[in-house]
Amino acid sequence: MMRTEGFRRLCLAVLRILAVAGAYYLGGRIGLLQQVVIEGAVVTPLWPPTGIALACLLRLGLGVWPGIALGTYLVIQTIGPFEAVGVGILAGNTLAPVCACLLLRLVGFRIGLDRLRDGLALIFLGGLAPMLISATVGAGLLRSTGSVPASGFWTTWWTWWAGDAMGVLVVTPLLLVLSRARMPRDTYRWAEACALAVSAVAVTLLATRSELALLFLVFPVLIWAALRFQLAGSAPCMLLVSVLANAAAIDLIGPFSRHTLTESMVNLQALNGSAALTSLLLSALVTEHINIRMRIEQACQDLAEVVDQLTSARATPRWPPPELPPRTGDADDR
Repeated sequence: MMRTEGFRRLCLAVLRILAVAGAYYLGGRIGLLQQVVIEGAVVTPLWPPTGIALACLLRLGLGVWPGIALGTYLVIQTIGPFEAVGVGILAGNTLAPVCACLLLRLVGFRIGLDRLRDGLALIFLGGLAPMLISATVGAGLLRSTGSVPASGFWTTWWTWWAGDAMGVLVVTPLLLVLSRARMPRDTYRWAEACALAVSAVAVTLLATRSELALLFLVFPVLIWAALRFQLAGSAPCMLLVSVLANAAAIDLIGPFSRHTLTESMVNLQALNGSAALTSLLLSALVTEHINIRMRIEQACQDLAEVVDQLTSARATPRWPPPELPPRTGDADDR
């Protein structure tokens, strides 16, 4: 019986690792659709596998890290032959999300993202800081092998770091919220959700395709989504904004048409970072305030029930009534 249970656990662990590897590979294939070549290095302004890897580690545990390594290997194989430099890139891409998961656990991160501190932790300890590892290892190895010239090291490093960090800030919240998102129950919420979706698509297309500087138009939509639907609304809107903006920057169209590719990447990551910070932090803040209000309302309701019970106990007459002691005067008369 113990052997059967151990074998079943081993099979589940292997299936989880393979599932993570498959998800990482699929995310890599999608990310490579928006790849750019900067100074001879293939980089992406948004790297979804990093966000997928961190979400899997937070949900399934650190034991699935071999799936990240396997997925990285499969993605590298699609770009070119797996050489010695690929081993270092594989190690960096695996180590970065693992360190991010450990840092988030250290500060008591909750995957519900229902506190402002959780949003801040995901941004700085999950995205910005740990992704320095993968960017430094990857760009350093490309520079050491001569794939990237010395003049292009910092551009490659910055683009690599920004792509990995944006993968965490854009993809991880979406994956974490999917398991607990609920469909609207009333007609009004459905109508508002549909209006938000249509507005997000229309405004983002206008902002990223018009030659006028209209990128700021996406922020009212993100604020609307965060205030009314919290992370369940802001995360999909943020992904939409990032994907359409990335496509416009890579093709050098719309507000990016008058800039070089490097300048467009700077403007793009400034937009992605600002939009991600706005949607993520505002969603977490609103969710935290809603939870506090619900706890206060529940405490008031419990207190009101206790007061009602005490009032009812005092108002209820006792039967039979207690016997009164005889009067002294009556006894003397007899």
